[in-house]
Amino acid sequence: MYEFKEEFLTGIELIDREHRRLFEIANELYELKCEEFIPDKYDNIRHILEELRDYTLTHFEHEEEYMKSIGYKRMFTQLTQHNALRETINNWDLDAIDENQDETIEEMLGLITDWLVNHILSQDKLIGK
Repeated sequence: MYEFKEEFLTGIELIDREHRRLFEIANELYELKCEEFIPDKYDNIRHILEELRDYTLTHFEHEEEYMKSIGYKRMFTQLTQHNALRETINNWDLDAIDENQDETIEEMLGLITDWLVNHILSQDKLIGK
């Protein structure tokens, strides 16, 4: 379902590689959503959430370092958006995840999809220009 396509390329090798990995994580979550034979997905959701949290933090660090190194003029907008996503991911309630697993997966997919499509295409692509 989630496929990294040429339109998502920024022209910056490190950022593009990390974006590809974020697409892979989104795909893992989508595959979990479609898995009918796992009645309790809590551990899987938690694992993906932790991976998403850790990888996103690492990616943002790298992206922010790169923007700083080139004196990127739109860095404040990027930092604001990065911080908002960090806060959302860090504040996910693990108890609510256990009680509402399917809803949580849908919510996570919505957030990731919005981020991958809108943020990369409208913000990150500008870094490479």
